[in-house]
Amino acid sequence: MKPKIGIVVCGLFDQKQYVTDAYIQAVKSAGGLPIILPLIKSKTVIADYAALCDGFLFCGGGDITPLLFGMEPESGIGQTDITLDLFQIRLMKVLLAEEKPVLAICRGMQILNVACGGTIYQDLDHVNFETINHMQKSLSRRDISHKVSFAPKTRLHRLLGDFAYTNSFHHQAVERVGTGLIVSGTTGDDIIEAIEMPSHPFVIGVQWHPESMLDTNAAMKPLFHALIHYSKPPASSPL
Repeated sequence: MKPKIGIVVCGLFDQKQYVTDAYIQAVKSAGGLPIILPLIKSKTVIADYAALCDGFLFCGGGDITPLLFGMEPESGIGQTDITLDLFQIRLMKVLLAEEKPVLAICRGMQILNVACGGTIYQDLDHVNFETINHMQKSLSRRDISHKVSFAPKTRLHRLLGDFAYTNSFHHQAVERVGTGLIVSGTTGDDIIEAIEMPSHPFVIGVQWHPESMLDTNAAMKPLFHALIHYSKPPASSPL
């Protein structure tokens, strides 16, 4: 049977919960069975999700409530939803404790960092150092925007090589890295673009949107294939 990949709800809008189709298609094309996991305020349901699925994909979305990483809200922060934040952080903590494979994208990477006790820059326009533009204005989300360099001996370096050209749609970024995580990718302005957990069988967070680039950039496919690989029971040989 195909590995069951839980795609955690991206956000809520007008009494609806949603997951962008690109995430579903990325899991399907890599050989996984996509299962959408809605927000339900229940510890029992979170435990059931962890038991049901073999691997998990955390999607992009809105900003995280700053109080959840020990800060007051600053100028430039976008719309937040603390109920969604708490659900995703609690689920992430359970998955890490149970050593479930996780691929966390954009907001998902920030949820991973906050779940591990890290902090977030609330708006890159207000940091005290110069940055490149991380919110591209291209007509297509497939278009590349900047280069991300990967640290040697990291899992991302093994999967993607020395660097990759990626898209970019974020105004926030990881500031202090959470416990157990390491930085595996950065842009030329030293903004953290990827993190991973070396002690875990498979946990990777990326700040860009590889699911939007799969049709035009084969270099993004190893991320999803690796998630599927590590989600196959029993565990396969390392990539």
